[in-house]
Amino acid sequence: MEIYIVRHGETIWNSNHLLQGHADIELNENGRRLAAITGKKLEGTAFDVIYSSPLIRAYETACLIRGYQNIPIIRDERLKELCFGEYEGKDVDELLHNESDPFHYFFTKPELFEPASGGETLDELRERTADFMRNVVEPNEKKWNRIMIAGHGAMNKAIMCHIYKHPNSMFWSNGLQSNCGVIIVELTNGHYNVIDEKRVYY
Repeated sequence: MEIYIVRHGETIWNSNHLLQGHADIELNENGRRLAAITGKKLEGTAFDVIYSSPLIRAYETACLIRGYQNIPIIRDERLKELCFGEYEGKDVDELLHNESDPFHYFFTKPELFEPASGGETLDELRERTADFMRNVVEPNEKKWNRIMIAGHGAMNKAIMCHIYKHPNSMFWSNGLQSNCGVIIVELTNGHYNVIDEKRVYY
């Protein structure tokens, strides 16, 4: 089975460098354009099913990539982005530059990251995404030829940690996915093989 793991298209919060998390921000026009281009390039690629985060930016990306093809899209709460609690809506660059704040380490030393009030830890994110992979994807390896997962920057990396069996210190290995970037993974006889982690179609 092939698994296409897609990050949502651009939002106005992305372009303004604001932290999104569970904040339900829709795609901007550029985000819709990127998703439509990606969908056009994948038109001849058959998917059995698309699983999506319930957040609008990911779900809209899934819908635009699907286009007019008859592919079911199933929203799953486990595919939501990492919740950043009271930091949602704040300027990412300002948070990263504050050396006294645990968010300072989010990208450079993720093992030291601690969430703000109301936020999730990386371990909590990893547990719910691994639960999705163990209970939805892996049992259907023989049933499906190809599926898509439409998600988010940190959430998709949590899935990759499950695939690679990486510790939190390697959470961001190979970097943050571009908007509408695609990771392609193969699952054969219970074993994962990463085909491409940097694909873009625009």
